[in-house]
Parts: sequence; C-alpha cells; structure tokens
Amino acid sequence: QVQLVESGGGLVQPGGSLRLSCAASGFTFSSYAMNWYRQAPGKERELVAHITSAGDRTNYADSVKGRFTISKDNAKNTVYLQMNSLKPEDTAVYYCNALLTLRGSYGEKTYDYWGQGTQVTVSS
Repeated sequence: QVQLVESGGGLVQPGGSLRLSCAASGFTFSSYAMNWYRQAPGKERELVAHITSAGDRTNYADSVKGRFTISKDNAKNTVYLQMNSLKPEDTAVYYCNALLTLRGSYGEKTYDYWGQGTQVTVSS
C-alpha cells in the first residue's frame, strides 16, 4: 500500500511560480531520501532535485539551481518542490521518487518508489 500522491502542477506564465507537493504513505518516510525528476517532450528523464532522508542536504541540476528548492517535512510525510522564475524549458511531467538502501548481513537491499507524475506547463 505504498503511495506517493503528487499535486500542484498546472499552467503558469514565464517568470511565475509553482509549488509541487508529494504526500507519502505506506512506508517509513523519514528513512527515505527523496528526489524530483522530470521528463520533457522528446527528452530523457532528468533528475531535478535531491534531498537526504533527514532533509539536511540538497542537490540540484545546474539548469534549475537558484530557482528551485526541494524540502522535506518528515512530520507531514510530504516532500515539496518550490519552483520560481519558471521558463518554457521547465515544461515537463514531474515525478517524485523515494529511495532507501539498506546494508545488512545478507547484502544490500534497495527500496525505490515513484509517484504518478504531474504536468507543469510554462507558456505565455
């Protein structure tokens, strides 16, 4: 019953802002690093932003650095992507991803979950 439910996508003009949300359930959210990916028409899937399980470190693609901010609220089981100064080239389907790697006596185990995607369109 793992679920990642995204919201906040839509149509916005260049220079505008949107905040994407991804509400998680069915797993221990505070143990998972979270990522936002996007896939634009005719392009490969791209990692946009990353945040550690504790929410204390982040990484961004060069194309969005300084404009996008990822955050994680472990009390609300929700990850956010604040998108400012949006450009037409930001138009894509945005996906949230939860990732956990465990290392134990029998080896390594990875848990990897995905949201359904939400459309962001930046256009005049």
